[in-house]
Order: sequence, then structure tokens, then C-alpha cells
Amino acid sequence: MWTLVGRGWGCARTLARWATGAALGPAPTFGAAPESWPTCRVYSSAEFKEKLDMSRFPVENIRNFSIVAHVDHGKSTLADRLLELTGTIDKTKNNKQVLDKLQVERERGITVKAQTASLFHNCEGKQYLLNLIDTPGIQAQTVANFFLAFEAQLSVIPVINKIDLKNADPERVENQIEKVFDIPSDECIKISAKLGTNVESVLQAVIERIPPPKVHRKNPLRALVFDSTFDQYRGVIANVALFDGVVSKGDKIVSAHTQKTYEVNEVGVLNPNEQPTHKLYAGQVGYLIAGMKNVTEAQIGDTLYLHKQPVEPLPGFKSAKPMVFAGMYPIDQSEYNNLKSAIEKLTLNDSSVTVHRDSSLALGAGWRLGFLGLLHMEVFNQRLEQEYNASVILTTPTVPYKAVLSSSKLIKEYREKEITIINPAQFPDKSKVTEYLEPVVLGTIITPDEYTGKIMMLCEARRAVQKNMIFIDQNRVMLKYLFPLNEIVVDFYDSLKSLSSGYASFDYEDAGYQTAELVKMDILLNGNTVEELVTVVHKDKAHSIGKAICERLKDSLPRQLFEIAIQAAIGSKIIARETVKAYRKNVLAKCYGGDITRKMKLLKRQAEGKKKLRKIGNVEVPKDAFIKVLKTQSSK
Repeated sequence: MWTLVGRGWGCARTLARWATGAALGPAPTFGAAPESWPTCRVYSSAEFKEKLDMSRFPVENIRNFSIVAHVDHGKSTLADRLLELTGTIDKTKNNKQVLDKLQVERERGITVKAQTASLFHNCEGKQYLLNLIDTPGIQAQTVANFFLAFEAQLSVIPVINKIDLKNADPERVENQIEKVFDIPSDECIKISAKLGTNVESVLQAVIERIPPPKVHRKNPLRALVFDSTFDQYRGVIANVALFDGVVSKGDKIVSAHTQKTYEVNEVGVLNPNEQPTHKLYAGQVGYLIAGMKNVTEAQIGDTLYLHKQPVEPLPGFKSAKPMVFAGMYPIDQSEYNNLKSAIEKLTLNDSSVTVHRDSSLALGAGWRLGFLGLLHMEVFNQRLEQEYNASVILTTPTVPYKAVLSSSKLIKEYREKEITIINPAQFPDKSKVTEYLEPVVLGTIITPDEYTGKIMMLCEARRAVQKNMIFIDQNRVMLKYLFPLNEIVVDFYDSLKSLSSGYASFDYEDAGYQTAELVKMDILLNGNTVEELVTVVHKDKAHSIGKAICERLKDSLPRQLFEIAIQAAIGSKIIARETVKAYRKNVLAKCYGGDITRKMKLLKRQAEGKKKLRKIGNVEVPKDAFIKVLKTQSSK
């Protein structure tokens, strides 16, 4: 049974939103008060530093749990304290983000990739194996997959973290939880992971309140691949959870997904570094190396079983649904293959990213990538740069639109009535469709009441429709709005934080699609369309967005010997225009007086030359101009 420690999951996802400013929120719980827990002593993992015999841990002494909360709510800090309490790591001042091994995680202070650790703990004379997963706060679907795959039901331990903060008011948050969710306030555990205050109560609750996993060690092997990493020397290192049976070095295993057979080279647990073991038994979580060399061989959600002992595959994971798409191109096309390899290896570790091949006349060959959100996109790009030294051009993020086709001929051509558009350049003309659909999300904003008016004006400006407004207590309001996803994907969160002085929190969930008046806006240079800058916008906002893009292009394009007209167009209608003036030679410099007709003749000849140049001249947009325009758009 997986337990959520922190701000929870399911209803706990909502509870996580209470943590705004100094108010830090709990999650729902089931179980007795801390006073009833047994006294446990620290059992040092140092006793297991040699090759481990995992048979010493029967199923009834195993607990699987996870720490779940939003970004910057103290998940990694709590994980550090749990590692210290169990003797897994020495207690020093330098123990910060021990499980966060990526450079981007340490720089941003967030968990990007889920990390596992097996903790050995002694309580009342029994040795327990506690399997911990520190989950990423930026990928809700990844978090959900762990619990969908491991257990059908969840137990939740509520934890109010950061009670050491100056303005912390955990009692008020407890009352909010009791009022809204009817959960007794005395069921919350108050801790400060930073100072280590009362953290041992969390460890005791895991042992006392979480039941052991339901597995069968006498059945044939059935292991679930729930995560993986790639090592250039050893190949794929698969993180597995065993539901049935036993696996050891030398066993021949089969992938239910690819039907390929492998020989196990090494098994072990993460403590938190790799620690080889003799065997892994059902109910345990560890890693497995079996000579998988191709990144496509290790599918997250795959089931592994022993050769000639086939089993029914586990249900696996629910596929992540990309919410944001962006084009990615190498700055230098000679780096295409290197970038392709880097993307493949990163998507092995992050299966929520979808990849489609794409190409551009200006930017060359590339890909159209789908992400769970803007932060997810930024982190992926940063990992490419840091881990693989890749320099890329990332186009403006867009959302997936839909179009309902109008004729049976088109339906036969596309093989479906409703098509999804992830590339604005492929947006169908209005004459071909019955209606356009845009993705919408149900957003929840929790804010101090003094900022309510400003936030409501911001939401209305983003075409949001208010669904609900609840006063949680005398000082805090919860607003629910139905947002078009395109209106919040780029800069909404920054605007919200600015208006509320950082105190408002925001979360959203998928709410399907709704009909919208969408138009495809082309950007023209002297009448020629620039495909890389084509965008889909709402009809009411087309003029302002088109004007902004034209202004940015005007500042980015180098001047030519002829005039350049920059236009934003919807179909044949021009809605915005800027002009890059031509370089102009002073042809009158040699005229010192004389008849005015001579000057007019020279000016006329120059104008005719400029006009001819404009007809035959091509405007080539430099890549640095694309980068400047696209980066400006994504950070507006």
C-alpha cells in the first residue's frame, strides 16, 4: 500500500494548494494519534554495506511509501531527514537534496526525476524495509502512475511541513482542512523537515499505519519497470517493483512489451546509491541490469518475467497527456544526430515527453515535442544543455487544438471526423471544418482576500469563466475558473504571483475541450509566409498578438537595400504591419545647385531600383533573429 507523505494525492492534490506564503497545508489521514505509536530506535543501514541478503525481510516487514507535494513544499528535505534517521546517510550539515542528483534539480531546488531509496529501520526488535520514492512536483501524472501501478488503494499520512517559518500558522490550516474536508485536525503531523522537528513521527506512522504489500513470493516472477536510467557503459538500469516471485543474477528474463530475452547481470537496491544484492524478492523495490542497450527496450510500465514462465502482464501505467507543444531544432544541423540521441536518452528517463519529427525551411530538421507544462519544457531543455551539451532553438509553446471536419471526403482523407492539431502550420482552413475546439482546464486559485479583485480582473482578461468562489476562512478565498489552456500556459502564473505579492497559489486539471473562435495568423515578410512564426490565436486577441510579433520582428531583422514589410494576416486580411526601412544612398550628394529636375530624375531612378530589388530580393531571416523573437514570446 503506497502512502503519501506530505501534501498528499487525490484530495491531497487539492490540499497542497493551501501551502501559500506562510500557511502550510496538510493532507487527509487515516489512523491513530502520534501518542499511540511504538517507540522505534534508529537502525543503521551501515550494517548492510556488504552484499545484502534480502531474504531477511519478510513481506510483513516491508512498507512502500512516497512523499508527494507540489514544487518547493519540502519533499526532498523531508527525504534527507528520513535517510538520516534510518542511518542510511551520516548526519551532516551538507545533507541537502541527497536524492536529487541532477544539476538542474540542485540549481532550481526542485525534484525533476523521481528517486528511490531502500531504508533499513529497527522498530521494537523487528527489522523493517522501507521503500521510499521522492516524487517530482512538476509531473502529476508521473506521481499518479506510481500509485496506479503498485496498489489499488492508498493510505495517506498528513504532514504539515515548515512549521519553523516565522509566519507559519499550522493551527489555522488544520481548521481549514477540518471545515472543508471534515478531517479531524488532531490527525495531522506537524514537522519541520529543515530542523528535523518531530520527523521521527512520520517514520513511526509509516511503520504503524501502512500495511505490507500484497504479493506472492512462491508464484513465477512478475516485475514492473516503473523508472529507468541510461548508463553508457552498462546500458539501461531499470528500476523494478516485484509483485511475484524472485529474481537473481544469471536469470533469463523476458520483456512482455518487446518479447526480447535478456540475462540478468546484476540486481540490487538503492541505498540511496546502488547496492548489489543476492536476490530481490516479491514486495521489494530495486534495480536490475540485463544488458539492454537500446533506449526503446526499457518501456516504463513494462512487465518482466522469467524465460519459459510467462505471466499475465501487469496493468502498467496510464499514458501522460501532453498539454504544451513546442518545436525543437539544433542550432547547427550537423549536430542533428547527436541531438536525436540525447532526446532519446532523456525521454527514456521521462516517458511523459512525446516526440514527433518535424522540419522547417528556416531552421532545418527537428522535432515537435509535447510536455506536461511550461516548467516541464524548461527543465527538459535545461537538461539537454547541461547533460548533453546540446544547443537548441525552442519555438513558442502552443497547445493541442481540435477541428471537426465538415465533409465526408475530408473525413475519409484524415480517417477521422475530429482531428488534433499540434503544429499551427497545419491548422485547417475554416471552409474545411464545422467548428474549432480549444483545450480548457479547471483552475483553482487560493489567495488572501485582499487580492481577490485584482485576480478576478486578471482571470477575466484571460477569457476565464468563474465557476465557484468559497471563503475558506476570514482571510482566505478559493476561486475556481474555467480557463482556455492557451491563456495560462506562458505567463499567467508569473502575473498571478506579481499581483498577489507571491501569496496566491494556482493549480489546474484537464477539463476537456470547448468550442472557440480560433484563427490561424500568418506572419508575412514582403508577402511571403514565415512558417516558423505561424500561430493559432483567438479571434478577439488576434490584433494585439499580431502587432506584438511584428514589432519584435522589426527590432530583430537586419536592414536591407530594400524596404521590408512585416505583416500579420488572417487569410487575406492584414491586421498589423511594421516596416523595416531600407538603406538609402544619398544620390543628391554630387548635386551642387542646378535645375531641380536633375535632382528629381536621380531620386526617381533610385526609387525604381529599390522597387525592382524588392520584387526580386528574398528576405532571409537569420537564426539569431528567430531565437530572439521566439524567446521574447515565451517570456512575455
